[in-house]
Amino acid sequence: MALVEPVTLSSRGIALVPLALAHEEGLRAAAADGELWQIRVTSVPEPQDTRGYIETALQMREAGNRFAFAVTDEATGTVLGSTSYHDILPAVKRVEVGYTWYAKRCQRTHVNTTCKLLMLTHAFDTLGCNVVGWRTDNFNHASQRAIERLGARKDGVIRSHALRRDGTIRDTVMYSVTAGEWPEIKAQLLYLLNKPRPEKE
Repeated sequence: MALVEPVTLSSRGIALVPLALAHEEGLRAAAADGELWQIRVTSVPEPQDTRGYIETALQMREAGNRFAFAVTDEATGTVLGSTSYHDILPAVKRVEVGYTWYAKRCQRTHVNTTCKLLMLTHAFDTLGCNVVGWRTDNFNHASQRAIERLGARKDGVIRSHALRRDGTIRDTVMYSVTAGEWPEIKAQLLYLLNKPRPEKE
């Protein structure tokens, strides 16, 4: 049995549903909000590549090393972006969270914090993971700040680790949260979500 089985996670008006070909149009529209594929340090699909993006995610799910979600508005079903568990290692009960992006209108709102709370809660409290990791481009400073804001610890940098979409070679910054750290991280995420704040941070 796979470590990550099909599941829908929801809270605070956000639902993470298993990514499917039916999400193609919604995913394309979400990426178009801000033309996110233009950002060289992300993996957002270009409009014509959206179906291939989903097909690749489904192939990786079948292989057991990635489980992708569509991030949706729970009330309307509108696709807001996508996120995944990946580099799934059942033997040591480790997953990473990544392939994450949101429509521009959803950035710097409660959406990312809610998604991370859902995914971390499921990973630690349901799947019994020992550790949850993240990796990001060394030039993706916004992503690094967001990961650090969650309370994850920086493990280090893997130099010359992967290709960017423009063909350049990136360094990869690695972060993680362990099961022992999870209760404090969970309390911090709930604090961030519950504190009064303007519509846009």
